[in-house]
Amino acid sequence: MIVWNGPQGLFENEKFKKGSVDLLHDVIGRTKEGAISICGGGDTVNLVNSVKGSAAKISHVSTGGGASLELLEGKTLPGVEYLTNVEDLAKL
Repeated sequence: MIVWNGPQGLFENEKFKKGSVDLLHDVIGRTKEGAISICGGGDTVNLVNSVKGSAAKISHVSTGGGASLELLEGKTLPGVEYLTNVEDLAKL
């Protein structure tokens, strides 16, 4: 499993884009080999979308960056907690 949060530098500038794009291609390659790949965070999504067709080759792409990492750490996110509380949902 690959969890990627954040590009490797200022990818918006062509002079600094290569490292992030190379990592993106590595993640895609590992995904093709069977790895589950999760790319998160707004900047990471922008990078993935800057390379045509890349998003379809990754298991999951999400704008959730820091919040996704907190969820993976086992922390409770307020919105998720509310949506999973059956008593609160019954009040709607």
